[in-house]
Amino acid sequence: MRIVFLFWISILGCTLYAKLHIQESQKKKVELNKRPNILWIVTEDISPNLSFYGDHTAKTPNLDALAKESLIYDNAFAVVGVCAPTRSSIITGMYPTSIGTMHMRTGQDVMSWGIREYHKVDRTDLQGDSIIQYSAVIPEYVKCYTEYMRAAGYYCTNNQKTDYQFAAPVTAWDENNNKAHWRHAPKDKPFFAVFNIGTTHESQLWKKSDLPLTVDPNTVPVPPYFPDNEATRETIARHYSNIELMDAEVGAFIKQLKDDGLYNNTIIFFYSDHGGPLPRQKREIYDSGLKVPFMVKGINTNNGRTDRMISFVDLAPTMLSLAGVKPPEYMEGNAFLGAYKSEERDYIFGTSDRFDEHTDRIRAVRDKSYLYLRNDFPELTKYKDVAYRKNVPMMPTFLKLRDEGKLDAVQHIWFETKTNEELYDCTKDPHNLNNLAKDPKYASILSKMRQTLKEHMAQRPDLGLVPESQLINEMWPNFVQPTTKPVTLNVVETSQGKTISLSCPTKGASIAYIVSDKPNEQFDLNSGWQLYTKPFKINQGQFVYAIAERIGFKTSDIQVEGF
Repeated sequence: MRIVFLFWISILGCTLYAKLHIQESQKKKVELNKRPNILWIVTEDISPNLSFYGDHTAKTPNLDALAKESLIYDNAFAVVGVCAPTRSSIITGMYPTSIGTMHMRTGQDVMSWGIREYHKVDRTDLQGDSIIQYSAVIPEYVKCYTEYMRAAGYYCTNNQKTDYQFAAPVTAWDENNNKAHWRHAPKDKPFFAVFNIGTTHESQLWKKSDLPLTVDPNTVPVPPYFPDNEATRETIARHYSNIELMDAEVGAFIKQLKDDGLYNNTIIFFYSDHGGPLPRQKREIYDSGLKVPFMVKGINTNNGRTDRMISFVDLAPTMLSLAGVKPPEYMEGNAFLGAYKSEERDYIFGTSDRFDEHTDRIRAVRDKSYLYLRNDFPELTKYKDVAYRKNVPMMPTFLKLRDEGKLDAVQHIWFETKTNEELYDCTKDPHNLNNLAKDPKYASILSKMRQTLKEHMAQRPDLGLVPESQLINEMWPNFVQPTTKPVTLNVVETSQGKTISLSCPTKGASIAYIVSDKPNEQFDLNSGWQLYTKPFKINQGQFVYAIAERIGFKTSDIQVEGF
């Protein structure tokens, strides 16, 4: 806290603390009021196909205007080429393979607090064992980073996608639903607000097929790994048209922020949760699946561009750093902004495991120039016959041309079996098509990248090496979800009244509570639970409702006690 205090003193020229006798509680309140508001505008399934990255196909006036006031990152990467494993990394600051969230997808906990119901599904792991739906039980010391922000005084809202591979704990957000908004934050608290835009999601390629195209199919760029035909161009044009619709939604959020007089005191992040929605993009471990658009509008900071490499595992520590909270040592990411900004990373790391009904295992490392892949199952094809993807309008034609032998050599690579290793020069070969792993001229680079990946994996567990059915049984003994034990309420009476402390015997559980004047209220997860961080006072005649939740466990029963 002292570091944050001195930081803001130097920035704002504040003299409020010159007097020695100001009470500590007043100091903390002033510090809190000076912390920046933070807004995330997160879109889905787009690569850097925007004008400020050189692709002018879609007209995005709102993003263009924001970009002029922002720092644009030219080397930003997701950790997996699909949403749920990547979002688990964002919310925890951990690699999915380190905490067991690398398989897409574990359950139906996609929106808000999650469905929290699990049943057997028709999927198997590589050993042929059945895979049930589950909420991943992650290491007990790992928390959603928003808990630390709430504890530091931030009002945290999420509207409304979560998709963390586990049901979002009630302690993670002040609001977590389709009505969540910064406008509900108390006046004396800074806010952190997340809005997720689904307009550019893969599913919208067919769900918006009846809408008029605002981008001419004849003008769209066609990547060389696609056959250039009407079906391909129509699908690509739909994607760019969806980007234009998304841009309007971004503009609406910016307008609300300006209408509220908060634009100049809010840090704004804009990014996509992973690469593009098209075949050979989403779910892939190439740049087409991992590289994303990313920009940050700061407060009284310079705009421009940076080639600094950032990974989504860096987002959690960066948010804490901006909030003046020192990131916990266990986090695997590096803060790239704020009071605890770290040195630049030299590499980003990516993983690829199960996607829906198809399981594989690929590990990747990338620096600013080269991408290296290690394929653990080279006998499998690069292409995964994922049923969901077959809804993409261009896919039937693409597969028909494959079956008829009418794809050229470049287009056919995706349907071939893999080699043990792949190496790509991302500058000369941005589509990652020319595998250099067997080229003697690149032997030293191959060796360096291979060793870098080996060292990275040696420093942490890789739970993707464990058969998924076995991993589930370790998380859920006998395939039964564990339950968080109830909260214990302890009372200490003083001359100033009663002080309540809360505890839970389940290791790693977080606790939330509500103080009410009524003894028999019914509360759900949207009832405004307060994060418990320290003992609190209560008045005579009031009631305390308390629950506990360990990530991946069932939430405890609500305990209520009157005083």
